[in-house]
Amino acid sequence: MTRGLLDTNILILRADISASDLPDEMAISAVTLAELADVVHSAGDEAERARRVDILQRAENEFAPLPFDAEAARRYGQVCAAVRAYGRTPRRRVADLMIAATASVYGLPLYTTNPQGYAGLEGLVDVQTVARPR
Repeated sequence: MTRGLLDTNILILRADISASDLPDEMAISAVTLAELADVVHSAGDEAERARRVDILQRAENEFAPLPFDAEAARRYGQVCAAVRAYGRTPRRRVADLMIAATASVYGLPLYTTNPQGYAGLEGLVDVQTVARPR
């Protein structure tokens, strides 16, 4: 049985992702719920807002999110240092890196369609690439 933490993009695209590409036991970070709540408020029209609310509500119903706690905050510092050492800036990727820190603390692989967003975190986070649905 595989376990893993889902990146926010996986939740957004999950209806079109094959279940065989995802872990058997899935978890999310509280940071993912925050990101999903944010995108609801940036929807351009009512149909898109309704779609985004549906994704958020399904995630809230299905998952008990892993907290971004003091241990994750300490790990976040290490994650940011690794990103800087790789030659990138963590500033614009705060939520992604907080999710990566959560995965690292819980020892879970991070499933994402955006593996390049986690470049430089080898050794801290096991990033599992999921093909982006067409």
